[in-house]
Amino acid sequence: MGWFGTAASDVEDPVRHVVSVRGAETGKIVGGGFLLGPATVLTCAHVVNAALDRPMLEPRSPGLGEVAVEIRDDAGGARRFHASVAHWIAPRTRDGGPVPAGADEWLGDLAVLRIAGSPGGLPVPRLTAMAPGQRVTAWHGSGEPATYAWLTVHGPVDARAYLDGAPTGMAVGPGYSGGPLWCRTEQAVVGLVVAHFMPPRDRATGAALPHSPQHMVRRSWCVPWQRVQDELHPLGVLDDAAPGAPDPDDPALLLLTEAIEDAFPSSSSLVAGAQRLARACGVTPGSDVVPPTPQEFAVFLLSHPRALAALSGTLRRGAPQDADRVLAAGGLSHTPKLLSPQEHTALRGHLRTLPPEVLARFPEAVRAALPHLAALPDGDGAEALLDHLEALPGDGRALSGERRVPALLRVMEYVAALCGPRRAALRLWSDGVAARLGIERAALGERRFDAQEWARSLRARVFRVRVLVQVNPAGQGRHRLRIWCDEGAGPRQVSTDSVRSYSAPEAAREVLRVLDSLTPPAEDERPPLVEVLVDRAGLNLPVDEWTVRDPDALVPGVLGVEFPLVVHCPELLRRHGRFMSHWRSRWNRLDSGKTFVVSEAMDRETIYSRLVNQLDTVRVCVDVPPGPRDGIVQTCLALGIPVVVWDRGRDGAAHTVRYMAEVATRELPDGVRDYRAGAKASPPDYPGRPVLAWADADRTVPRLRLTEPQEST
Repeated sequence: MGWFGTAASDVEDPVRHVVSVRGAETGKIVGGGFLLGPATVLTCAHVVNAALDRPMLEPRSPGLGEVAVEIRDDAGGARRFHASVAHWIAPRTRDGGPVPAGADEWLGDLAVLRIAGSPGGLPVPRLTAMAPGQRVTAWHGSGEPATYAWLTVHGPVDARAYLDGAPTGMAVGPGYSGGPLWCRTEQAVVGLVVAHFMPPRDRATGAALPHSPQHMVRRSWCVPWQRVQDELHPLGVLDDAAPGAPDPDDPALLLLTEAIEDAFPSSSSLVAGAQRLARACGVTPGSDVVPPTPQEFAVFLLSHPRALAALSGTLRRGAPQDADRVLAAGGLSHTPKLLSPQEHTALRGHLRTLPPEVLARFPEAVRAALPHLAALPDGDGAEALLDHLEALPGDGRALSGERRVPALLRVMEYVAALCGPRRAALRLWSDGVAARLGIERAALGERRFDAQEWARSLRARVFRVRVLVQVNPAGQGRHRLRIWCDEGAGPRQVSTDSVRSYSAPEAAREVLRVLDSLTPPAEDERPPLVEVLVDRAGLNLPVDEWTVRDPDALVPGVLGVEFPLVVHCPELLRRHGRFMSHWRSRWNRLDSGKTFVVSEAMDRETIYSRLVNQLDTVRVCVDVPPGPRDGIVQTCLALGIPVVVWDRGRDGAAHTVRYMAEVATRELPDGVRDYRAGAKASPPDYPGRPVLAWADADRTVPRLRLTEPQEST
């Protein structure tokens, strides 16, 4: 145990590594987990579902829903904390779909929880790979010592491993899920329990069958640590989950040690400063008389992610130059986070009180505040987005000598602009963080004004209701559909059958059924936008021409004539991550950007060189024959051009381009619908078959899988 209460990981009693997860409403223990870092817990997603009284294998993230976790301390007691989901890896089948009821095995099923308020001083277990033949111990989520179960790992150890229990003693059962598997020989956690194969039951009555020697006895399965690593590494969870001691030659350590020596010149001031910091970080302080050495103080600043921010806050009040100095030195290390523990807890509290419609627009606010941000993280929770924003540097609009406004503060100004009565609380929070960082009020005020102007422009533009239709081929002119509605709060799935296939008329009838069920806002008379989500092979699919063939209907029901219908190809848009920021920049210039017309004389190489860095080009019209046309269209979409118009036919491309040249870019969806209606009424006057690719950076799309799409996030 060090002065700052940092405990060794090889504790005598490994049951201390069991974190209890309790139900949000009942308070009953529903499973276990273990610490990944000073304030993060790993457990099963289905344990979180149980805690929130959701279906056990519900794949959708619970968002900002909170659960209670209990962590054991040195004295054998337990401290309770609130925790929310930072990263969500849903239970899934091998092909990525939802797990059917009654299944015995599945993939995924992991959740990383972020604890509100750093618990500090608690042992993070050593973690190592699982191997066949290891003897491991599991405990009930209560952490009661008597609940231990002796288990043996059986291979192969891959996405899962099987565990056979000893014939005597406790057996794994309900409440063990998510708990650590401790290997005594390795002195490490090697995985976590997921499920147990329960004794067979009568299918008719549900009663347990009489015991038979042929029944499987005491077999469970788990996720090995190496599989956990594979799942979490793409999310960046393990990069700073439990940072080790810094390198003695780390320049940040040397500079911080010198800064601590100068900021606390006497032993008494060093003790007082260290005690304040320990309290702020939630760790146990050391002696009231003997202070930590300046180097030990600096090591703690580079080991606890929020310690540096907490120290700068205490220094800012009486020694602002020392605060600037430690912030500058800490900036040389990747460990320190932007926010102090108190600031981080307060921000999460503010976000939990925001209305759902504001939270749904969080990604939109991020894109508006940071238009050149390449991509948002893949994590499902708001915590993942906050972690990502905290790590981003400040913007580039500060005068020489001024501290730049961090990306997170800029984003929160944009979120606050959407908040109505709650705006003041978020702005007070931003003011406090900016003051602690030494940012000039004028600098933050400029960003606040930008956010107000953005919110004002949003109020002047009513968001259009849209229906998203993912179309996958099912062979022989048939298609599979997934349908979502978005009335402004993000996509919500309205179709559940991903297996049934449809002919074109049947698909048109299904889409029109959903459209008929919508009630557009009274202030918006425009018909809903139909956004067809396709892969690159489906860009020319004539969905706009799909027609309901019903002899009893009074009107034919042509999708692209009644509704503005556009196509969107996320596969191409995200094919090259380096162009994602170009797409967002171009979309932000939609009303003022240029149009580029591709003529027959241009090839793909010429188009690439012309468009790759022309961020003021927001719209491309393709007027070339069918042969090279598709490659050119795909090149434009992959480069991040948000609006691309072409003609899928052979005779009307030039006419389509001339007609659309008279339509403003933002009005193109309705302009294309008018053209299709004209072609239906008078084909000789409207010979084209226009297609409009439309990638709106301000509206989210569901997370898609090409074979079996999952729910929206």
